[in-house]
Amino acid sequence: MDAEERGHRWRALVLCLVAGGMCLLDVSIVNVALPSIRTGLHAGESEIQWVVAGYSVAFGMALVPSGRLGDARSRRLVFLVGVAVFTASSAACGAAVNPLWLAVARVVQGVGGGLITPQVSGFIQTMFRGEERGRAFGLFGATIGISTALGPLLGGVLIQLGGVSEGWRWVFYVNVPIGIALVALARRWLPKAEGSRSASLDPVGVLLFAAATLLVLLPVVGGSQGQALSSRPWWLVGAAAGVLVAFFVWEVHSTRQQRQTLVDLSLRRIPSYVFGLSVGTFYFAGFTAIFLILTLYLQEGLGYSALQAGATQTSFAVGSAASAFLAGRLVNRFGRRLVVVGLVVICGSLVALDQVVPHVHSHVGLALAPLLLCAGFGGGMVISPNVTLSLAEVDPARAGAGGGLLQTAQRVGSAIGVAVVLAQFFESLSSTRGDFAQAFSDALHTTIVLLLVALVLAVVDEVRRQRT
Repeated sequence: MDAEERGHRWRALVLCLVAGGMCLLDVSIVNVALPSIRTGLHAGESEIQWVVAGYSVAFGMALVPSGRLGDARSRRLVFLVGVAVFTASSAACGAAVNPLWLAVARVVQGVGGGLITPQVSGFIQTMFRGEERGRAFGLFGATIGISTALGPLLGGVLIQLGGVSEGWRWVFYVNVPIGIALVALARRWLPKAEGSRSASLDPVGVLLFAAATLLVLLPVVGGSQGQALSSRPWWLVGAAAGVLVAFFVWEVHSTRQQRQTLVDLSLRRIPSYVFGLSVGTFYFAGFTAIFLILTLYLQEGLGYSALQAGATQTSFAVGSAASAFLAGRLVNRFGRRLVVVGLVVICGSLVALDQVVPHVHSHVGLALAPLLLCAGFGGGMVISPNVTLSLAEVDPARAGAGGGLLQTAQRVGSAIGVAVVLAQFFESLSSTRGDFAQAFSDALHTTIVLLLVALVLAVVDEVRRQRT
């Protein structure tokens, strides 16, 4: 492979990472903008909740179908359409004149993000091999960690610049010039020849899977901030289980008829993929919620501004970026052990954080920064190696659907984790009569338990690998 071709692939990777980071950034950046949106649009709590939930639901529903579409047709085309949809809807979000407009635009924006994200892992899987693939996934993992942790900081900066009533618009407008540049460069840098127009898109499978995803996500992301978990429509999860059974039966039938399916059922026979999907689900269930309860503790409990709260979490992003880059280079050498070490580090850091918070009453952000740095360093050793190990034995021709299923599991895990942890946070806040430090500590215990489950699964997979 000559230097020009190698440079072309890495340019394409940078393009994919910027697009993927932009989509994931919009999951966390909006959290600090919610008070500004409430002020600027005079939105009620249920309307604000759907500004967040609409994006998450649409994003989760689109991941697997769009991954399959990229595999069957053209990842480049699906990527371009996704970026265009995401950019146009971001502009619509920024121009919203009422809460309904904003909520609808957020749903469309979620669809755009769901179109983009599976193509990123698909491109990495097809463009790179061996150690280079590990390095590329390392950069992807660093992007995930940085985007999630830096979202609150960037949101705080934009709100500070734009003002309390209008600053939220810039949280969305910032995507527009980035999206325009991505479309222009993607036409030049991304590989073209992929897919087959004769491949089946499995429309029945798409509808069944999308319906099941929607039924799972609605009760966990559609509740209000203080709503108890017991009062949510959990019967929808039972309905989702029924739809998933129907989906599985249909996929088995299609496979026997030698038709191409939405999800390659052979993936369930690949232990590395199954364990990787399980580890990622529980990790993201705990990982995502940390930033929400920390932001609530800092902003509402300690009176920090959106900018100050975001700056406090920057050390996590720094640690995550550094370790994810290193982990990408080491994953082929150490394998699942790297993920185990990362989970031990992040769990230990959060236990230390839990011990420190009740005893610190001044300069809290500075006191927490070293522990968040360590937690980020551990987290960076989990995300990218886990994706690399999960997809290592997956056929690159099915990388989009396989990666989309991984991302869907992560998004569902995130939604469930956030719902459970936030409900516990507000319940503790009510029972302790406004003790934000205690509420943060109680909710943090649940995130630690979720991460410990991920650790147990990673250890079991490592033992399996050693035996085989």
